[in-house]
Amino acid sequence: MKNTHFLIAREQSDVRTLFLGAFIAQIDGRKATSLKDFYEEISTAMHFPEYDGKNLDALDEMLNDLEWIKEQKVIIYIENSADWLAKEKSEEKLLSVIDILDATAEDWKWMDEEEEGTPRKELQIIFHDSDRIRTLLEEQEIPYWVLS
Repeated sequence: MKNTHFLIAREQSDVRTLFLGAFIAQIDGRKATSLKDFYEEISTAMHFPEYDGKNLDALDEMLNDLEWIKEQKVIIYIENSADWLAKEKSEEKLLSVIDILDATAEDWKWMDEEEEGTPRKELQIIFHDSDRIRTLLEEQEIPYWVLS
């Protein structure tokens, strides 16, 4: 597996049973059909402290911090992924969110704990299986692994 920070879960129970002890931020794609709704949902699910920014830069900043999460493994699990950001009119913004998730997970993978002074995290993004998500990831040439 080259890239294990994007995963596809066929069953919802996969996430809970395979990642015991991980911090799991569960986001319902049906409640996050627009970027505005997604900011609200991820803020709540990730317990963002004093999250005032509702934009891509603020999202990137918060995902690159995570100091308030005690667990080393952090999972962002998006269920009902066929509906996730489906009403977002700007495809560019949708792809920017995917790029931020990808880049942030990759950054955490290579972060040196001693240099940064922040406990290292392992960030993984898991989508409940849908043709739409597979197509988006494939179009962006983002490799993913299917949980079995």
